[in-house]
Amino acid sequence: MAVEVEQIPIRQIKPGPVVQQTAYWARVKDRQGAEPCAFRIKADLSNLYINHARYSDLESEDDDILIILQQIDQYHKIAYVPYGPTMYPHDEYQGSFLEELSEVIRPHLPGGCILIRYDLNWESLWAGEDEMSNGNWDGPPEKRVQEMRFNFNTENWNFHKAGTDILPSNTIFLNLKKTQEELLSRMKPKTRYNIRLAARRGVQVDSCGLENIDIWYDLYDQTSGRNGIRSNDKAYFRDVLETRAADTNSPADVELLIASKEHQPLAAMFFVSTAERATYLYGASSNNNRRDMAPYALQWEAVKKAQQKGCAEYDMFGVSSKPDPSHPLYGLYRFKSGFGGEVFHRMGCWDYPLEDEKYAQFKAREMNAAGFHV
Repeated sequence: MAVEVEQIPIRQIKPGPVVQQTAYWARVKDRQGAEPCAFRIKADLSNLYINHARYSDLESEDDDILIILQQIDQYHKIAYVPYGPTMYPHDEYQGSFLEELSEVIRPHLPGGCILIRYDLNWESLWAGEDEMSNGNWDGPPEKRVQEMRFNFNTENWNFHKAGTDILPSNTIFLNLKKTQEELLSRMKPKTRYNIRLAARRGVQVDSCGLENIDIWYDLYDQTSGRNGIRSNDKAYFRDVLETRAADTNSPADVELLIASKEHQPLAAMFFVSTAERATYLYGASSNNNRRDMAPYALQWEAVKKAQQKGCAEYDMFGVSSKPDPSHPLYGLYRFKSGFGGEVFHRMGCWDYPLEDEKYAQFKAREMNAAGFHV
């Protein structure tokens, strides 16, 4: 067997830059009613990389994977893998590796589990191709073409591109291995100007905790109403802010940052750091005093805080794939791209059905609902 797994306690999950693949995130999801489980993967390098012998004397590589089991009805569950696995095979081996991983994980999953959904953190197979218009990526091809390429080299041709992605499939990464002066110089002039304008107008950013959850939720509620997006309840954010995992191998530092002027909250965000990456997990802003540019002050403070913690990169977490004004995330693209980072296009959600008939029923239900957000 080229890929092997063994189940491990949640607390043993190795540290890594992806917060959704940590013991901390497992505990968050456990508090929210899901069932986390973890596995240690061991894979032959010949199943991962081309010409691997030229670069390594090792024969195998190991890594951990967090799976979230989510009940979807009285009898059935799905196994959701948020931004995992973090093991990163060569493009040609991705489908075959994930197929074998799915089959060796299958016996460890409970009865009634109808599919494994991988929310892949890997770069899109089509991101480097010449499908560009006006210098912008046009996105992946239609689902049929995606599935043909991804299933190439698999035995069962069983992977299906999910109808929707759960976690953001497009993001912007900011390289923090630069001085603050270099970071500012790489920003768009308007972004740099707005950061300085917020400082001149007296916007301050403070690190807070659970005691300010009501302030956060009021700003979040305003943002949700303004943008017409689906809201999480206050208990969801309380879990994210309150969960601790210091007794595990992969904890995370979580802070609530609030930007205010004259004691009036104007913007807020959840700042998370793990290993060498900081992540802008959730954000919100007030309907008032928008000319004070508080979100710019907030992001700049997050960048500086990430550097202080020794992070090498900052994940700005969620934008449109290109500057398309018709896209619901276009505003986030325009705002976040101003900070000078690099756009990264992920593969998004891919399903490996374990029960074909039940999976077909699940897909039909999902098409007629808001989706099963896990």
